[in-house]
This record gives sequence, structure tokens and C-alpha cells, in this order.
Amino acid sequence: MKGKVKGWWLIRLALTIVGRKGFREMTRASKNGKEALAKNLRQTLTLSKDTVYGKEHHFGEIIKAKTPDELFELYRKNVHINDYEDLRAYVDRHKNGEPSVLIPGRPKMYSTTSGTTKEPKWIPVSDMYYKQVYRTMNQIWFYAMMKSRPHCYSLRSLSIVGKAIEGAAPDGTMSGSISGVIQRDVPIFMKETYSAPHDAFYVNDYKSRYYTLILLGLAKDISIIITANPSTLVELQNNVNENFETYCDDIEHGTINKKFDVSEEILTAVKRKHLKPNPKRAAELRKMKAKYGTILPKHYWPNLQIVTCWFSGNTKIYYDRIRDSYPAQCLFHEFGYISTECKAGVVIKSNCRETVVFGHKNYIEFIHESEIDNPAPRIYQAYEVEEGKRYILLVTTCSGLYRYNTNDLVLITGFVNDFPCIEFIQKVNGTVSLTGEKLHEQQFIEAVRETEKKTGKIAPFFVGFADPVKSRYKFYLEFADQQISITEAEEFTKYLDNCLMEYNTEYRDKRVSNRLKEPETALLGPEAYERFKEICVNQKGYREAQFKFNLLMQDEMRHALFKELVKK
Repeated sequence: MKGKVKGWWLIRLALTIVGRKGFREMTRASKNGKEALAKNLRQTLTLSKDTVYGKEHHFGEIIKAKTPDELFELYRKNVHINDYEDLRAYVDRHKNGEPSVLIPGRPKMYSTTSGTTKEPKWIPVSDMYYKQVYRTMNQIWFYAMMKSRPHCYSLRSLSIVGKAIEGAAPDGTMSGSISGVIQRDVPIFMKETYSAPHDAFYVNDYKSRYYTLILLGLAKDISIIITANPSTLVELQNNVNENFETYCDDIEHGTINKKFDVSEEILTAVKRKHLKPNPKRAAELRKMKAKYGTILPKHYWPNLQIVTCWFSGNTKIYYDRIRDSYPAQCLFHEFGYISTECKAGVVIKSNCRETVVFGHKNYIEFIHESEIDNPAPRIYQAYEVEEGKRYILLVTTCSGLYRYNTNDLVLITGFVNDFPCIEFIQKVNGTVSLTGEKLHEQQFIEAVRETEKKTGKIAPFFVGFADPVKSRYKFYLEFADQQISITEAEEFTKYLDNCLMEYNTEYRDKRVSNRLKEPETALLGPEAYERFKEICVNQKGYREAQFKFNLLMQDEMRHALFKELVKK
């Protein structure tokens, strides 16, 4: 391969050493899951026994337990299942400078995300959790990818993650994207692979930031892409063709077009090392365009080895749209189950969706999906769950979350010794119920796919909203064939409605009894999702790298935005 990164062999060596060490530690711990979980929980409670929360919930007494079973039982008795609103007051005390409320001292940072109320969630991240969980697990993750593709770090890498620093708490503690912090803090030898300097992530305007990151990647030969959401890859592909001549011109002259809002300070940092005039590369790209018309990543990055992103849950829809756009030798490595609240484990095999839960790094409890609404559900330890069954995760971390309900539904796909492997299915709040029908997002997705087969009409993007005022659903459909009329779209919805009645008996009963009215149809123009995401990032403060949403919702704010995207 041409253009290999200087010292790429050193990266392989370093990742082999630290990754293999972490992998072996996980394997040893997994051989006795009960002991690993008990040791982790005891360490976490011992660490926080003198905090406000620890004293209120008798951590000091819990850790006197003599056996793992006694420890688990005392913990359940003294600490109830929490959601964020149960912990908000404690977090607010930390944010205002009070130490040792949820964790000893103060958090290293806060990772912010939307909550169930209008106020966002500020998830504390302790220095210990950052080092022992995020940093260590990422080393194993990088090592796992390298085992599948030994040359994946030999060329440049393209990362599309959030900003490391986005704001601050009242006491000055930074808030931002944990993925951005990790990207910023990697060892210097790893930074040699970056196609863009960290400064580029601080371009304020969403479109300008995307353009800058893609420009710097397009100017080089890339061997690995790291991003969370495959919808980002859809946007990347569209963006290259939409702005193709501008990209070529900027690559040829070593510039960033003035129509993009990039500050002089960032422009200087970008040009210092990462953007030099390259007429040869510009000519290569123009030649590709002339040959293929629409050019794809497999054309401009033919040596791509690994793309990492989510392809579980509803993100698979976007993954399916881009998979064939990449080189045949390119492996897709599942980003893995990770939420703002915790990194539960690591995907250790490429081309699979299974996250191995690291029970020695997180204490995780499970609730079977049948008991979601039970105020006193049976709790399963990680080694007690069963393959093929679905559960909700409760997480306890040394970042100050205790028996925290993630509201994430996961499927148990297997085990590594006593540690379960999980695949994300959907948020529990992906279930919508207007009149008791309990319609699942997954049912909606499968019904759309079945309707596509029956009608021959392909909908690359779709979203459904529950309208409680009208007691009906409204389906917003973007068709690959933009010539499809509203009449044809309504026929599609009729098929879809019938499929939903087949898949969900409660939905059928409510429709037959007219408690649930016939669904409405709306036609979307091209790139509706991309336009919706742009609005959310630029105007609503969402973080683009981790941007995701359910395809079936009862959400007035988002519904209002989609009404603006309907074809006139």
C-alpha cells in the first residue's frame, strides 16, 4: 500500500501488548462470573461508601457480606432501581461543586444526552471509570479489529466523533462527548494515523464541520473509519457527490472553500500538517467521477480495511444502505453496546453483533422483558441469563450510577464462559401504545420491509408517529422512486396497516374496534433523515456522532419537525 503511516508497526506492537493483556484478563475473570461480579461490586461500593449516596444507602454495611449471594441480596434490599430523575439531585450537587456526593471527589467530566424530561441528562464520568473501562476496553477493541485486519492502522484513519468539550457545569467541570475525549487522548503514535487534527472537530457549523472532516479524509488513502452511526456514512457518501467539484478544487489547491464557515485559527491548524496542495489526488478523483458517475467509498478508498459502526437495532436500516458501497475486502466491525451511561463490554469479533459483557468492569443486572412493568421484578445476575431470551440492563458503575435502568432491551446471543454476549434490540421506549396496542418499533420495521416485498416500492427511510389527539399513527415515507404519488403512498400504508394487524394482535383488536383509527400517510422528499439530523444538530443541540432516534415514536417536538419535511 502507498502512503503508509510512519511507524505503523509500532502501533501494531503496542496494541498487541495492551490488547492481549486486557483480553486475557477478561477471559480469566469470565471463568468464574459470580466471583468477578461480586469483586467488581464490592470494589465499587467500598470506593463510594463514604459518599452522600453511599451513606444513605448503607454501602458500608453491604460490603460486610461474606458471600457473593449475600452481597447481591443486600445490595438489592438497600438500593432501589433508579432512573436518571432519581439521581438528578445528586448530580446537580456535584455540578455545583460539592465533592463526594455520588463518587469520591468530583467527576472528571460529564457526558450529556437527552432525557425523559425537557432537561438533559448529565452523566458523571469518574477518572477511574474513564481509565479502567473506556480506555482499557478501547485498547481491546482496537486489538480485536487489528487481529481481523492486521494492516488496518497502516494508512490514515477517519474518525467522526463528537466534540471532547461542549460546555461546562457550574463548577467548571467540562461536559462533552466521551468518544471525543478518547479520540483526543490517544497516545501520540496513534494520532499519527489521524486524517484530521482534533481542532477540526470544533468547527461550529454542522455542515462545515462535516465538509472539513470528509475533505481531509478524501485527500488521503484511508484504511479505517471509526464512527458510531451508519447514518453518518450515508451522509458521507451523499456529501462527496453533492460537493464533488468543491472537494476536488480544495484538494488540488490545499484550501477550504469560503462558503464553509471555518475559523482562521482552525484553518491554520488544519493546513499546518493535514491539508497541502495535492493536484495528483484531485486528478485521480476527477478520473473516477468520469468513469463511474456516482463515486463511492470503494472507489476513492480502495484499500479500506475496517469500518466500525452500529449495525444492530434500527441502525441496520442505514447499514444495509451503504454496505455494498465499500471495498469487498472491507470488514464491518460492530461498534458495540455502548450508551452515554456505560460501556458494557466489547465486540471481539468482526462481522458479528455480539458485545461481550465485561462483568469484571461493570456490575450489570438483568430483568426479563416479560417483567418490564413489574414493580418488583426478578433480578438475574449476568451468569444466570439464558441464551435466546431478551432482558433489560441495570448498570452499576464507579462513575456514580447505582442500579441504573438503561431502558435498553438486549438479546442474549451466547456466552464467553460465564460472561453473556448481548445484541442491542431497541430502547424500551421504542414501544408506543395509544390505546393499549403496545406496538413495538421492531414490528413496525418488519412490517415496512414486508410491505416493500408485496408492493415492490422501496422506502429507504421511514418513521412513524403516534398522534394521541387523533388516536392514530402517521407514517412518513421516503421512497427510492421520488415519482411515487401520494395515492400510491397511501396504498403502501394500507398494506403496512394490514401487516401490523398480522404482527400485533392488540393492534388488530384496536383497529377492528375503531379505537385506533386508520393510519395517515405523508410523503417525504429526498434525504429527509439527513435534513432532519441537520436541524437537530444545528438548532436543537444534538451531538451528531451519537445521533440516533427511534423509528416509531410519540414525540410532539420531533413530529413537528417532520411535518416541515413533507413534500409540497
